[in-house]
Amino acid sequence: MTSEALSFTRSFSIALLALLEAMAPAAISVSLLYGLCIFYDAEFKGFYVALAFVVAMLSFLLPPPRPRSYGSSQLIPPTLPVAGRVVVRWMVVVGVLLAIGFITKYSGDFSRKVVVCWIVLTPALMILVSLCLQELRRHLMFDPAMVRRVAFAGYNDVSLALARRISESEELTGLKAEGFFDDRSPDRLGVAGVSAGRSHILGHLPDLIPYVKRRGIDVVFIALPVRHIRRVMQLLDELRDTTASIYYVPDIFAVDLIQARSGELFGIPVVALCETPFCGYRGVVKRITDIALAASILIIVSPLMLALAVMVRLSSPGPILFAQRRYGLDGREITVWKFRTMTVAEDGARIVQARKHDPRITRIGGFMRRYSLDELPQLCNVLQGRMSLVGPRPHAVAHNEEYRKLIKGYMIRHKVPPGMTGLAQINGCRGETSRIEEMQARVNYDLEYLRRWTPLLDLKILLLTAVRLLRDEKAY
Repeated sequence: MTSEALSFTRSFSIALLALLEAMAPAAISVSLLYGLCIFYDAEFKGFYVALAFVVAMLSFLLPPPRPRSYGSSQLIPPTLPVAGRVVVRWMVVVGVLLAIGFITKYSGDFSRKVVVCWIVLTPALMILVSLCLQELRRHLMFDPAMVRRVAFAGYNDVSLALARRISESEELTGLKAEGFFDDRSPDRLGVAGVSAGRSHILGHLPDLIPYVKRRGIDVVFIALPVRHIRRVMQLLDELRDTTASIYYVPDIFAVDLIQARSGELFGIPVVALCETPFCGYRGVVKRITDIALAASILIIVSPLMLALAVMVRLSSPGPILFAQRRYGLDGREITVWKFRTMTVAEDGARIVQARKHDPRITRIGGFMRRYSLDELPQLCNVLQGRMSLVGPRPHAVAHNEEYRKLIKGYMIRHKVPPGMTGLAQINGCRGETSRIEEMQARVNYDLEYLRRWTPLLDLKILLLTAVRLLRDEKAY
């Protein structure tokens, strides 16, 4: 349970505020639409009622704008400010409405003045209301009568990080970190009296229980390593004599977390430490997006692909398409297609990477590689489900077998389908990897993609790929 959830249990007023935050977007958009209809003498019936209903449903389906999260993993990047999230959220709603209007052909039945003013004014009013609710939340959560005191059993990287975040968000979380208890001496801890924000060493672990009772500590986070499980169990048993809420915080810094989440399996609580981001509905969203975009792009570029196929056939002897074995989802072997750009078609145990001014590259092949046109046939791989538009770039099987032995966590990148482009490529990691550090950088970006994936990140990568193709010096 996050610190935000802990705070909500303290007061009915805060629970009511959460309800208001959830209902505000729908209430604001529908009320403003109704008001503008009255102002511009447009009858609020028929299509306007249908529009209000659709907007209300979309507003409830999309998450409301909130302050940044307090208890999320350190791997999650900072979220947008309230204003930015309101605007992005409203753009998504407007985009869906425009798509519905285009498909149904009913957009002409609305007053342009009403619709334009509504689209412009709604996010402005939402931002104002969101900021007011955020300020109200801050005052409610920072009520001294509601502040919950927190103590930590164990002084280490993970407890320090948690204490620091609690201190930084004290007014929003309603939690106040008082300090740490650890059996090691200050010299062994390497702190020698240095405080972590407002928190500091309060004593040894045996001093924790008396301190909790004496100070009325509300929450205890046990952040001891798993190897000290006996001590953890002892603390849990001793803390049963108090009213403090108890949470065990695993040492997440010891593990490279990929889409970590908690849940249950057959009624048994489980914690996923390394999982694909495309579980459940996320996988459906990813696949539908891939099919829709790949099919659309394929239709648009089919004349270009036909012309390229003719030029490849006429430029040098050999097949038009080059098929190569690569690793796909879950490390399964797949066949990836490209336009042939070289005089050779290597797919054996040893493959020599293409270099700048490589004599094996044909004239038309150099042009295609410069703008990644040779990879257009992979749109068919996407429609097959072997690849995705965005994901870690697939490497030849020979290269995979080489680098999996040299780079820790290399095969984790195969927990998602390989992509035509990826986070590594828009950050300049493409071309020859003559040094192990260059492949390590690619893998680091691929794993970061797994941690951070959202549909918006895919869209960002696709847009930046289009821009980078025009001025990428590593494309050869």
